[in-house]
Amino acid sequence: MLFDTHVHLNDEAFKEDLEEVIKRAQSVGVKNMVVVGFDRPTIKRAMELIDQYEFLYASIGWHPVDAVDMEDEDLVWIEQLTEHPKVVAIGEIGLDYHWDKSPKDIQQTVFRKQIQLAKKLSLPIIIHNREATEDCIQILKEEGAEKVGGIMHCFSGSPETAKECLDMNFYISLGGPVTFKNAKKPKEVAAEVPLERLLIETDCPYLAPHPHRGKRNEPSYVKLVAEQIAEIKGISYDEVAKQTLLNAKHLFHISD
Repeated sequence: MLFDTHVHLNDEAFKEDLEEVIKRAQSVGVKNMVVVGFDRPTIKRAMELIDQYEFLYASIGWHPVDAVDMEDEDLVWIEQLTEHPKVVAIGEIGLDYHWDKSPKDIQQTVFRKQIQLAKKLSLPIIIHNREATEDCIQILKEEGAEKVGGIMHCFSGSPETAKECLDMNFYISLGGPVTFKNAKKPKEVAAEVPLERLLIETDCPYLAPHPHRGKRNEPSYVKLVAEQIAEIKGISYDEVAKQTLLNAKHLFHISD
């Protein structure tokens, strides 16, 4: 059984064939998924999906790229929605210095506010970090994020950075890039991070693993991520599937 900890089944890319996508995921052993909402429309859709499917959970937060659009009432709304028992995390939140839509200072303020909210609610956080590692880690430390921990989503940093995150009570989540032939860092991270601290994800519809690279990603492909980690670690696929499932359920406080 597999747990895909980061899907965007609330994306328009799945509008026409969501049922078929879910069936394909279940056919390869995907037991649970966390649907991530990161702005008003995607959060609303995530909430609809978790009511529709018993095996889906949600993480809700405000994406750093859109930080400039977030109003105070959006944060209040997110807090209200966390009363739903199937909202298991705050995120994806963080910093993104690749796109310049939201100024860095606004991103940082919005990031801090959401860490503070997660601590108030005792919910883990899902971190989006793009080209902002130093600031991201500094803010996590300053805000005491280790009290709730969470996930370094689609981790692309070095083994050294991974260790810093592990020390702050975070899990390292690997996705499609670990399967890319030229992806040196994710493979090193997969080798060095203990299996007890690893999670797997697709980030679908983005970042499809090899041999589907460049096409629409979907949750069934999380199996390819687990297979690659098993190969890198020299252990069985079943071991990776079982432990990453246990890790996710522990983090999200999900019991059968």
